[in-house]
Amino acid sequence: MDKITVVGAGHVGASAAQRIAERELAREVLLVDIIDGLPQGKGLDQWESAPVEGFDTRVRGLASYEGTAGSGAYIVTAGLARTPGMSRSDLVTKNAVIIAGIAREIATYSPDAIILMVTNPLDVMSFVAMQTTGFPRERVIGMAGVLDTARFRSFIALELDVSVEDVQALVLGGHGDSMVPLVSSVSVGGIPLDQLMEPDRIEALVDRTRKGGGEIVALLKTGSAYYAPSSAVTQMCEAIVRDKKRVLPCSVWLEGEYGLDGIFMGVPCKLGRAGLEKIYEVELDDDERAALAKSAAEVKETMEALRA
Repeated sequence: MDKITVVGAGHVGASAAQRIAERELAREVLLVDIIDGLPQGKGLDQWESAPVEGFDTRVRGLASYEGTAGSGAYIVTAGLARTPGMSRSDLVTKNAVIIAGIAREIATYSPDAIILMVTNPLDVMSFVAMQTTGFPRERVIGMAGVLDTARFRSFIALELDVSVEDVQALVLGGHGDSMVPLVSSVSVGGIPLDQLMEPDRIEALVDRTRKGGGEIVALLKTGSAYYAPSSAVTQMCEAIVRDKKRVLPCSVWLEGEYGLDGIFMGVPCKLGRAGLEKIYEVELDDDERAALAKSAAEVKETMEALRA
């Protein structure tokens, strides 16, 4: 891919740009922000790390979108971050205005691009981007499940004192407190989780996963997570650029899958050069299906707040 653009030069965007450059996913990474000087300074700083880190991807900062024309992918991180006590739903109105403006710029300069949405409320901002650009659902994908699943896996690894590489898990649903970690799908080195951990400990880790973002916000006090989110969206970007056909949980527009329609939700997806290439419908038990329906209802409630 010739160009990948990261919108928003804050912590998430800058971290994502650096990770993408280090993996050499494109010939050029463009970092865009409305604060003139911020993306240019960070882009230059990252490029100066290239001789040390050993990558040739050029990183460049811009204060406008003209130079991003022809980008194959846009990673959208711009918007207001949560502060302590603020829910993702509280962000919806202001961030919707920001994302709609960005989406119009993307559609103007790179009408064939794939959008990877990171800005919260994630599922609703993905909807705003798709609605504004008119892009098909294959080319607007939200980063949610990869991050939530990574948190779940990391907590399980800590609890059992095992390598994260041996923990496999899956988190579905909206990117918020109603997300649905599928306990039945978790294994550690092929061993089902319920053979390694008591039910009350499993439930505690499920609860911590659901509140993972809020836990970090409370600790930081003046910001939100960025290392794990940037890693998650970089993994998605790599799957697309390298046409890896990775099966990853992502927020995508559902058209009847899982009995849901007209909503962005986290489900298992195959990502490749075309973006979203397939949605996998896994078998859920009654409790999991009910939890997914509850999560969908909360996302739709936030969407209604947008229309109000």
